[in-house]
Amino acid sequence: MSKIAWLPLTDSGQLMGIAETSRPAPCIIFKHSTRCPLSSMVKSRLENSWDISKEGLDAYFLDLIAYRGLSNTIATAFGVRHESPQVLLIQNGRCTYHASHQGIRVQDIKNILSINV
Repeated sequence: MSKIAWLPLTDSGQLMGIAETSRPAPCIIFKHSTRCPLSSMVKSRLENSWDISKEGLDAYFLDLIAYRGLSNTIATAFGVRHESPQVLLIQNGRCTYHASHQGIRVQDIKNILSINV
């Protein structure tokens, strides 16, 4: 079972809400290809090492196979080139950090957020 309470990201209309939600509290978007073994490994590692409380930030999950076009919308909205797997940290309506592949680490997210759990 995942330590992350994923919120499904399925519609481009959600992006405005994510940008607004990120003003009082940060959000992350995790883009995952369900057909890619590396993406699955990174997702598992992220979930197993997750120690940020739900109150700390909302975590959105994008299934790239089902919603590939949405990744391009995210890239445009937040000015970050598409990669997979990829995590974006959204704060105050903009992307303040992003990483992909094996560069995705909980500690890096915590460092950006200055969370010492």
